[in-house]
Amino acid sequence: MPIPNNETLITIANRHSIRMFQDIPIPNEIIEAILNAANSAPSAHNQQSWRFFIISGNKKKELVELVNDKAAEFSRPAAVLLRMAARSIASAPVTIGVANTGELIRHGGELFGLTNDTNVTDFFRTMEIQSSAAAVQNLLLAATSLGIATVWLGILFLIKNEVLELLGEPQGEFMAVIPAGYPERKSKGPGKKPLHTIVKYISE
Repeated sequence: MPIPNNETLITIANRHSIRMFQDIPIPNEIIEAILNAANSAPSAHNQQSWRFFIISGNKKKELVELVNDKAAEFSRPAAVLLRMAARSIASAPVTIGVANTGELIRHGGELFGLTNDTNVTDFFRTMEIQSSAAAVQNLLLAATSLGIATVWLGILFLIKNEVLELLGEPQGEFMAVIPAGYPERKSKGPGKKPLHTIVKYISE
């Protein structure tokens, strides 16, 4: 059966990381549409224990300076990636930060009737991470569908506490820093592994 010409599947296929952007602002209504898509993601017990931060102007410059300054504290491979991340943030008209609030960790035991021991804490922390990861994926796909390029800068986890402090969310948990903007040039994403190498069918 042929695959239908489905807009969602086309958007998924077209999404890939872009690290340099044009100096063109993103209209507020597009940013809001992207955030609404992120906020529509599934979340554990519908707690939506995520926060989004729209970083621009002087605060974006502070973030760039922070990343560049901290890069000197790491080995060369990590430092190179951090400086590349700083260039992406500087290039983008806006950067979106995502953090977990920890609300599910604090109150999940009451919601689920579970004892608040270490395993339960890990359980709810994992659920918060899964929920926010779904929100970030929604964000990336919505941006792609609207002509906005993005990159998820996972390397900033190395300086997560400093980033959260900058965002005014020191009690949260770092999830993502995502520069967004109109791509500097068109490009294609990397190839993916063929399905037969990563899928196992189990029927018995």
